[in-house]
Amino acid sequence: MTNLNPNRIPGYESGLLADLPDLLDDPLFWPRHLYSCAQGEEREELLFGADYDAALDFHDRMLGHPHWPVFTVPVAAGCRLHIVYRNLPDDAGTDYLLHHPDWDRAELLASDDGHFMGPALSWSELTAAADNGLAGGSTADPHARLLLLLPAFGDTAVPDGAVGRLTAALLARTAVEDPERLAAAMLEDQGPCGRVRWSATRHGFPINDGGHAYRNPANDFSLPADRLGRVAAALAS
Repeated sequence: MTNLNPNRIPGYESGLLADLPDLLDDPLFWPRHLYSCAQGEEREELLFGADYDAALDFHDRMLGHPHWPVFTVPVAAGCRLHIVYRNLPDDAGTDYLLHHPDWDRAELLASDDGHFMGPALSWSELTAAADNGLAGGSTADPHARLLLLLPAFGDTAVPDGAVGRLTAALLARTAVEDPERLAAAMLEDQGPCGRVRWSATRHGFPINDGGHAYRNPANDFSLPADRLGRVAAALAS
């Protein structure tokens, strides 16, 4: 089912957006979506297996869609995380944005492309968004939500049980042959920016030390403190 949304996300320049939840039910969607989380020949082999060409063809068809695919995950305080496939011929990528209807603009938290920006989520924020059970998103399945948001995640403090949690999601939504081994590899390196350390500011909300992160106040391009605070409130675990 395709749900066209003629309203652009405030403050975000895009084409016409289309909610395409049926894509999430196709195992071929996930290898390319998770590609940045599995860099290196061995990890790519674990992720794609024998489906490499089929997965790339699937992704090319998706990027050839006349509208930009967008998937939505509701979070706290009436906010929503939007995962937007930026279908630009010379600047394709996946953007992760947070928005509330009362905000004049969405907050861009991460971009998964050739110039990766992020990470945006700690492990506790990632799992909280996946498990909150809130209605109104593209999928209610916590496994699909976890995998949708995984490329925007980075955290040095991954807890015991994280490999098992990611393994369960991969087993449920993908066709990979060794999900536990792939999960362990993904959590070891954690994408192009690697692991980041999360800490609390004097105001009590979390920030990280990533050199490409909008949630790191030390970066010139960081969100200002008031907006960092409202992002943290929406993503609180």
